[in-house]
Amino acid sequence: MEFTIVSPAPEHADCVVLPVLGEKLPAFAKDLDITCGHLFSTAIKDGELAAKAGSTLTLGLPASLDFKRVILVQLGKEPNAKELRTAATNLAKVLIASNSVSVCIALSLAQYKKQDNETLAQELVQALMLESYRFEQFKSEPAPAIKLELVSLLAPKKSDIADVEAGLVYGLGVGHGMNLTRDLGNLPPNVCTPNYLAATAQHLAHTYDFSCHILEQEELETLKMGSFLSVAKGSIIPPKFIVMEYRNADKKTAPTVLVGKGITFDSGGISLKPGEGMDEMKYDMCGAATVLGVFRAIAELDLKINLVGVIPACENMPNGNAVKPGDIVTSMSGKTIEILNTDAEGRLILCDALTYVERFEPAAVIDIATLTGACIIALGHTTSGLFANDDDLAADLLKASRQTDDKAWQMPLFEEYQEQLKSNFADMANIGGRPAGSITAAAFLSRFTKKYKWAHLDIAGTAWKSSAAKGATGRPVPLLVEYLRGIQG
Repeated sequence: MEFTIVSPAPEHADCVVLPVLGEKLPAFAKDLDITCGHLFSTAIKDGELAAKAGSTLTLGLPASLDFKRVILVQLGKEPNAKELRTAATNLAKVLIASNSVSVCIALSLAQYKKQDNETLAQELVQALMLESYRFEQFKSEPAPAIKLELVSLLAPKKSDIADVEAGLVYGLGVGHGMNLTRDLGNLPPNVCTPNYLAATAQHLAHTYDFSCHILEQEELETLKMGSFLSVAKGSIIPPKFIVMEYRNADKKTAPTVLVGKGITFDSGGISLKPGEGMDEMKYDMCGAATVLGVFRAIAELDLKINLVGVIPACENMPNGNAVKPGDIVTSMSGKTIEILNTDAEGRLILCDALTYVERFEPAAVIDIATLTGACIIALGHTTSGLFANDDDLAADLLKASRQTDDKAWQMPLFEEYQEQLKSNFADMANIGGRPAGSITAAAFLSRFTKKYKWAHLDIAGTAWKSSAAKGATGRPVPLLVEYLRGIQG
């Protein structure tokens, strides 16, 4: 799909999209309405286009015109950001399902100043990117290709072009990042192995000119990452520890660090998971996929930040060499961990990564992980769990969450929860029992984050969907890109 910006309207297109604010057409559409015998204004007046934001109405045009049809899309009488997003999503679905090869989308919020054309362009482009996504490379007979090839964004005035272009660029960047994250999550685990994640990181680094270093098992042993390596023991595929550095700000500016959980398949290890639904444990690397998606987006957008991405990647498998319940391992920090459940492995690989990133003297560290089923019980599949040891960092992430509607909710991290991690035989246990499971998992990680500002996003409920809509969502790429855009110098 190709996007262009036009002003004035192109001479030909299969379809033209006109925004409606309540009952008002944009001023520049009135001539076309008159030419069509007041077709649009009459349909709006007669209530054929519902007043609810996101409603659409498709109208055929006379054969004598250069456009075959018009789609009216309701933005709402006084649209807020959520209504614009709803309208963009619903319109994208209609366009993808249509037979249109080319479409011209008119952008005009001139009648309502609280929102701008940049925001509308961004939401439209991002929605089209996401709605046009298909994952069919493993099907011998994929569905027919989407017909829509050319999308022209019509800037009503030449003075609007810069805003529309900014929205187009940002929408494409976030859309590309989300779709990379979705691709990685949806790949089968026999393809998307630790090796594959490492190769993807190296390809991104080469394409966008940032650095990438892959630490192999011998180097991890030298660093004494006993906790991470204990998880990898059960797999014949060796672990990878991926380190990416994007430096696009002043050298003196401390980097932000993203840490992504990269369990490319989670059988549960010796504490084997039930067979039903185990195929979805290919999504246990969606934290890693998120980091890679964010790196693609921020590099494409050329954000003026310093960013480090760290991904501990391995499989969690049950073989004769696998770690066992009751084993005690020593983390990179020197702290010992009694493993009571090998299916609580995400925190075991993350804790060594959180110790490793101290060397970057970060401004903040954010880890992203499909960490606990308990977070799904707490927040369902709508909202990611947010934990933090710094209120300002949490507030900034929640602000980005609201701006993107990539929902997150701050969870408590009181000291009392640490009591559940006590062990009679080691410095700590890797689980704290059923009560407050997502909180005690975060409390475990917090023990390794004393030297910097830290936040943890538990995306177990939001990284993918099950049932008929099964597939990776690309979240929380929008939240993190917006947060990173906000910290530019």
